[in-house]
Amino acid sequence: MRQSGAELYATAQPELVDAGKVRIPVRRYGAGDPVLFIHGWPLSGFTYRKLLPALVARYSAFVVDLPGAGDSDWEPDNDFSFHGHADNLKRVVDRLGLTSYRIVAHDTGATIARRLAVIDPARVRQLVLIDTEIPNHRPPLVQLVQKLAALPGTNTVFRWLLSSRRYVRSSFGFGGCFKDRSLLDGEFEEHFIRPMIASKRRTEGHLLYALGIDWAQLDRLAVDHAKIQARVLLLWGEEDGFFPIDRAREMIPQFASCAGLISIPGAKLFPHEEYPDVVSRHILEFFAT
Repeated sequence: MRQSGAELYATAQPELVDAGKVRIPVRRYGAGDPVLFIHGWPLSGFTYRKLLPALVARYSAFVVDLPGAGDSDWEPDNDFSFHGHADNLKRVVDRLGLTSYRIVAHDTGATIARRLAVIDPARVRQLVLIDTEIPNHRPPLVQLVQKLAALPGTNTVFRWLLSSRRYVRSSFGFGGCFKDRSLLDGEFEEHFIRPMIASKRRTEGHLLYALGIDWAQLDRLAVDHAKIQARVLLLWGEEDGFFPIDRAREMIPQFASCAGLISIPGAKLFPHEEYPDVVSRHILEFFAT
């Protein structure tokens, strides 16, 4: 009987890799050419559990928890900007001894992945970007979260709000991320929402991650996309309200080598959570080229 994604994810114990001011958990699965999985905000590597069964049959998956998320550990003066995350991941890749690798990344993780591809061009072979930030575009809700995160007491208030099912399902919570909001229950609630409610430290990490979002660094990618030598594929939820698909298409000519944009009908911000079989198929087809 085939393991579920959550069961497979649980089979690997995280290896804490020292990247200087952070200890980044890395979970390894499968065998073959390495693929680095980089999650978005406010998630963790667990968000890729549904993709793993299909991909680890052909590739070796390295799934990280970024600083501030999951089982990571960090010092207060860690750099939580996009560039800081990319520098940390490059140190992780160095310590893992990877001579080349592919990347699958989502949301803020895919912005970090683009920066990593800029600073590590010789090793990044292919890049799958799923619903991510667009240069010179500002999602209003993200800007609001940043402003609130800087206020005293936000940690307590945020954890209190997350304990409300109505808030979690609202457009101010995770309601706009899924077409099928029932997916906010079960594994998603257990691994992403409850840990923040239970742990002040976990919520602090996610707030630091949000505060680290640097819009100038994002806008710079409009120029730096051309420096990415890896072949790029964009996978997008057709109904994504955070990063509109029409704006995403504007990025295609910015890359030196882009296979184009594939839209996922019915999907919003989290297509890999909602339509994992479709997303896995497109990733495998792209990697095979």
